[in-house]
Formats: sequence, structure tokens, C-alpha cells
Amino acid sequence: MIKFLFDRDTWQEVYDSMSKNKLRTGITMVGVWWGILLLIALLGAAKGMENSFNRLFGDFATNSVFIIPSVTSEPFKGFQEGKRVQLTLSDAKKIQENIEGIEFVVPKNQNSAQVVNGFLSGNFSISGDLPVSNEVQRKQLSKGRFINQNDINLKRKVAVLAKDIYKQLFEKDEDPIGKYVQINNINFKIIGIYEPGNIDFSGDVIHIPFSSFQQIYNTGDKIGFLMITGKPEFNISQIEQDAKLLLKNLNKINPNDKQAFRSFNLGKQFAKVTGFLKGMQFLTWFVGIATLIAGVFAIGNILLITVKERTKEIGVRRALGATPFEIKRQIVVEAVFLTMIAGLLGIISGGWILIAIDHFWGQGDDATLINASVSIAVVFIALVLLVVFGTLIGLIPAFKATSVKPIEALREE
Repeated sequence: MIKFLFDRDTWQEVYDSMSKNKLRTGITMVGVWWGILLLIALLGAAKGMENSFNRLFGDFATNSVFIIPSVTSEPFKGFQEGKRVQLTLSDAKKIQENIEGIEFVVPKNQNSAQVVNGFLSGNFSISGDLPVSNEVQRKQLSKGRFINQNDINLKRKVAVLAKDIYKQLFEKDEDPIGKYVQINNINFKIIGIYEPGNIDFSGDVIHIPFSSFQQIYNTGDKIGFLMITGKPEFNISQIEQDAKLLLKNLNKINPNDKQAFRSFNLGKQFAKVTGFLKGMQFLTWFVGIATLIAGVFAIGNILLITVKERTKEIGVRRALGATPFEIKRQIVVEAVFLTMIAGLLGIISGGWILIAIDHFWGQGDDATLINASVSIAVVFIALVLLVVFGTLIGLIPAFKATSVKPIEALREE
């Protein structure tokens, strides 16, 4: 077989067969070309969307849920409806200890304050944070560092500023690290500046140690809301339900009260988008392969016509000693060659489309299709499909060619 593939006569015959009707051959190859082009371009675009989404949520632990206390809507154990719910550090500890699958429980406090630096000032959100906050929502620090455990233990008056806040409180190009700003008339040393994230539910804030926040606002062990992160193998929706039920029990709230705690399940939203992306990839494979099969069938049809036109030639070859296997082999090679040439052109065209997509929609901070591309594995699978489909479709005209008896073929006019 290897010798046959490197035989000059083999490829001369393939060339002669294709060149007899160039227009018909070209139009037939368009179907395979278009199928592969669609497959490569759509899969690349889907990958670009996935990359864009991953960058959007890249700073966040996506298997997370926010739980925010509200007011009760039903009376329970002597308490009237409308009771305002207050979470505490004890509640956060109980959740960490009693609910399976939790990785982090992050208590958060937030308030606003007048912040002053010399003649520059502004009213900004102040967030009391623990070091673990940076594990579930990592800050892109451009200068300095985030809050550490020593800051918490020693109740240090230190602060990490959002870049936009830094621009409002300091002169252009001024290095703020080590300098002080006043928060509620208390001096805080700047230890870090962070870039805004793609998603930040708190907006631009000033982060200070949780213990320092407790002192300034006299909050004691009260907390504003909780962020809970589950381990990857656990269902965050189940963790959310278990956490709410435990909190209702700890705070003497009716288990059926749906308004006592508001929540935002980031993991559930993330799962919806990833499900959409998987569905899009499946649809892309389906459309691409269906179009590819249609194109391959077109090649099969054109080869059937070619075989009919070459009936007398095939008869002569049979009469001169060519075996049915040799006739079939030649026609299958022609079918595979046509599909491979059309497929390779489709892969190249699809690659150029992905380059264009990356140029127009894959650059900058607001890019919608980041690094739209396909892996080598996808290209390899596409080539294997071409060979398989080309071989299978080539067998139809091949059997047709060998079904005619040599005498009858020689009589064909």
C-alpha cells in the first residue's frame, strides 16, 4: 500500500480525474471546506468566550455564595415578623464547624467614612477584612501588600486603597506607600494599592483590618454579611441551603422564612454560563460534522459520476489484469485526497478567521473573545474524521466500479 501511495502513476491518475472537470470538482470540495471552516471557527469562538468568562471571574473563587441578613417575614418563638436579623462571628464559626464541604467562611463588615489626605478628601466605602478575603477574591496589587494576620492581631491602623481612590487622594505619580490618610479622624498607614477587578461586588473600597474596623465602628462581634466558599467537589447550592437553615436555627427564625436572608449564589450563575458554553461547543461539533458529512457525500456523488464516465477505462484496466482491489484502492485514494485537500483548506481558512477575530474582538480590557483558538488535538480529530469519511464515502463508487463486468464495460460507449 505504501508503494502504491508513492507511485507516480497513482497521482497522475488522480490529477487526470480531477482536471477533466475542474469546476465540478471545485464546487464539490466547497462542502467539505465549509464544514471544516465552520467547525474550526465556531469552536475557536466558543473557546474565546470561555477565556473571556474565565478572565471575568478569574479573581473570584467561583464556588461561592454571599449571605446577607435582612428582616423576618414570619413570626417565630415569640418574635414578631419584621425582626431585623443580625449575624455574628459566632454564626460564622458555627457554619465553618458544622457544614460539610466548606473551604472558607469570610465575615465582612462595610461602612462609609470621610477620608482625608491634606487638602484632598472624599467619602468612600470602608471594608473590614481578614487575610482570607484575599483567598476568595484575590486583589491585583500594583503596589505594596494586602492585610496579614499580624495586622489583625495587633489591630494595626493600615489600609489598602483601590487605584481610583488613590488617584483622588494623592497627586499624580506620588508614591502613597508608607504615607497616612485620616479615616474618621484616625490616621491609617497606606500599605497597598490594588487594581480594580473585572467583577467586584463591593466596588472601589478601602480595606482595613477587621479588628480595626471593630474598634472604629464599635461593632463588637457583629458582622454585615458572609461569603462562603465551597470545596470544588461539593455543590454550592446545597451548602447555601444548609447554611441558611443553620443560621435560621441559631437566630430563632422560622425555617420556612424566605426573606430573613438574602443571598447571591455565584457558583450557580457560573454553572449556568459554563453549561451554556458546553452546549455551544456540542452544537458547534454537531453543525460542523453534519456540514462535513454533507460535503463528503457530495464528493461521493461526484465520484459516482466520474466512475460512470470512466466505465470503458475501468473495463480496459480489468482486461489488462487489474484486480478489483486495485480499482477500489485507486478510487478510495481519490476520495480521501479530495476530502483532505478541501479539509486542509478549511483548517487554514478557519485559522485566518480566528486570527481576525482575535485582532478585532480579542484585544484590550473589554475584549469579548480572548485568544479564540483551537487545540492541536481538535485539528488532529478533524483530519482523522476527514480520512475516515473520505474512505467510507469512496467505497461506494469503488464497489460500483468493480460491479461492472469487464466485457460489458468495454462495450460501453
